[in-house]
Amino acid sequence: MSERQYVIFKLDKEEYGVDIMHVKEISEYKESMKVPNVPKFIDGIVNYRGVVTPVINLRKKFNLDLIDINSNTRIIIIYLAGKQVGFLVDDASQVLTIDQKDVDPAPELITGIEQKFISGIAKVADRMIILLDLENVLSDEEKKNIEMM
Repeated sequence: MSERQYVIFKLDKEEYGVDIMHVKEISEYKESMKVPNVPKFIDGIVNYRGVVTPVINLRKKFNLDLIDINSNTRIIIIYLAGKQVGFLVDDASQVLTIDQKDVDPAPELITGIEQKFISGIAKVADRMIILLDLENVLSDEEKKNIEMM
């Protein structure tokens, strides 16, 4: 069986994973500069290593209650459609190797757009981790808006 490494992060009480091959870096929280007329889930932009980087708040994108930023808050930096993008998460402090035999497909309950970005559910010991494809979290139209920022 094949194994993959995932960056594990938290939103609310749930654990999520994203394939480490898609992650450029995990950064401590930086306050973003607000940009007018962008979707509500975009907190703003930051200058990250000399690159203007839009920051997507995954709590807002997933319609979760907002919480205060704290010392555990992180920004996961990935490349999306050739542009550097940050995803704001509650905590990202672990890399886990997961055997693909321990990954189930997304439940049939999850339909439509949500299923597009959930690549599976990993069962690791007594934990369940929702595996995301961050490249598919945004619709094509949302990606175009970010490209134009």
